[in-house]
Amino acid sequence: MKWLFTPIFSLFACGLLALSAPAHAADDHGTRDEAVAMVDKADALVKTDGPAAFPKLSDKSGAFVDRDLYIVVFDSTGKVMAHGGNPALVGVNLLAAKDPDGVPFVQNILASAKENPTGSWVKFKFTNPLSKKIEQKAMYVRQVGDYVVNCGVYGG
Repeated sequence: MKWLFTPIFSLFACGLLALSAPAHAADDHGTRDEAVAMVDKADALVKTDGPAAFPKLSDKSGAFVDRDLYIVVFDSTGKVMAHGGNPALVGVNLLAAKDPDGVPFVQNILASAKENPTGSWVKFKFTNPLSKKIEQKAMYVRQVGDYVVNCGVYGG
């Protein structure tokens, strides 16, 4: 009887873990609504603090990084002013950057923000900081003064 209990218990425990895994996995990813809300917060900070906001927006342990959500700010030339996912990119001009499919995503972000300054979505592929894999991303972009403030969701 003891030999039967252990395999049955193990199968039961594995089943419970399998049932709970999708709900937990979904919590690891930000939603479109959360990305828009983060851009709203960053927008307000940039309007009040100007460029002094950029270090706060780039702080990987700060208020503008949440799971796979993070703020990116470009100037009008494609230069990274703030990057919560990879602060080492601050100061780098990414205007010519393309995703693995050849999509000039920074050019598309800047064009979309100019055309729809109050907010729009731009799709491209990018490395997810949590999975370290290239995934589809939808970036919410908004013009804020001289800058474009962005936050994206993976799987987008």
